[in-house]
Amino acid sequence: MGIIAWIVFGLIIGLIARAIVPGRQGMGFVMTTILGVAGSLIGGLAASALTGGTATGFRTSGFIGSLIGAIVLLLVAGMVTGPRRRTV
Repeated sequence: MGIIAWIVFGLIIGLIARAIVPGRQGMGFVMTTILGVAGSLIGGLAASALTGGTATGFRTSGFIGSLIGAIVLLLVAGMVTGPRRRTV
């Protein structure tokens, strides 16, 4: 049940991050979920490193850290891929 919870949480975090960051992101649900899970991992590890606690369990600070991690990843992905141009 733990992996399914991570996937669902990652999807929710990814959707919130995409709603916060301005502009259009060309991602589907799978990439949004991967973005959210990776952001949760980065945010959780950063929060545990700063506070000295564990990275497991649900806390409000973990949710905020996950959201910040996903937003940072989304911004980095936008800078790396750059704007997409359509050719006719």
